[in-house]
Amino acid sequence: MSNFRLLDIEFEHSGQQQIITPILLQDEHDTILVDCGYPNFMSLLEKAVNRYNITLDSITKLIVTHHDIDHIGSLAAIKRTYPHIQIIAYEMEVPYIEGDKKVIRLEQAESTFDELPAEAKPYVQQFMDSLKAVETVRVDQTVTNGEILPWCGGIEIVHTPGHVPGHISLYLPSSKTLIAGDVVVIEQEKLGIANPQFADDLDEALRSVKLLLDYDIEQLICYHGGLFQGDVQQALQQLVQDYTT
Repeated sequence: MSNFRLLDIEFEHSGQQQIITPILLQDEHDTILVDCGYPNFMSLLEKAVNRYNITLDSITKLIVTHHDIDHIGSLAAIKRTYPHIQIIAYEMEVPYIEGDKKVIRLEQAESTFDELPAEAKPYVQQFMDSLKAVETVRVDQTVTNGEILPWCGGIEIVHTPGHVPGHISLYLPSSKTLIAGDVVVIEQEKLGIANPQFADDLDEALRSVKLLLDYDIEQLICYHGGLFQGDVQQALQQLVQDYTT
């Protein structure tokens, strides 16, 4: 039985139509949101949860897969509006979310900025400014690799670094579902590594894909791409093969 709901949110960003897929998990005690979109996405999130006759103020917990702007951009606004929501993140991600460390995408952009062609600099500067403008927020609960959270039939924390060092995915054994975050994405109906050119460690990202082969996954949900249609194990094996041959 599926214990998740997909919150497909379509929007325009940088002149392109995009879709992201936060996830709702629910049992008789908790309604849990996984990731929350860019800054100023609260109204879009509200519309998305309303499709299931749920409201944002009924959410009890918000799990963050990692600190990229499209995953935590509205985190502080949500916490400010609904202070009862408990924010949960992997221990390595806390300094970025709370503002004690410079976010990795900003470090990457700053390190290459001087070498960029002049025509590219305004766009990259705008991107850096948007990263600097993301509000920081305190994390209420940290989680560790292999920890099993007792909600919604059990949620196993799977540390899947590479995209960023503290990236996590969530495994739901009761429905054999993996909420992948950005460890993989769906592109043209195939699995791929998310923005491999910007991965913090591409080799580590590939190791994380290999790690997923150890799990009995029948349903795979990507933040970029939604629910994968097809044989998950075969698609993961094909992705590993594409990068190792």
